[in-house]
Amino acid sequence: MVRPETAYERFRKMKPEDFHGTTDPFVVEGCIRSLEVIFRYMDMMDDDRVRCTIYLLKGDSSLWWEGVERGVNIATLTWEEFKRVFYDKYFTSDVRSRLKREFMSLRQGDWSVVEFVPKFDRGYYFVPLIANDVAEKL
Repeated sequence: MVRPETAYERFRKMKPEDFHGTTDPFVVEGCIRSLEVIFRYMDMMDDDRVRCTIYLLKGDSSLWWEGVERGVNIATLTWEEFKRVFYDKYFTSDVRSRLKREFMSLRQGDWSVVEFVPKFDRGYYFVPLIANDVAEKL
């Protein structure tokens, strides 16, 4: 009798990239977005999402997680809670503030529409992340 694949085995077949740790907000958010695409496609539950993501943490991010793990209950940690802890480390409030300032001061100036739109779209993408932070709203 053939054993059915586990969620983890199906997840690994999607070839997600390992995360080694960076505070580049575009890399951090790109990592989370790509994982969420896989999770939605696989209809993966929170606990599997968290476990699979933890497996992808390598190098400095793996060391960081070992410290975090001492203060959280991994059995009850939701995906949203994991993202909050992850963003607190890798998409810090000072980075969010900087992105907000950059976006709010963005002007087309001498750029063509073709040059300006990608800069606007990139900044606009981060507005919900910034706006969802109570401190940033103030």
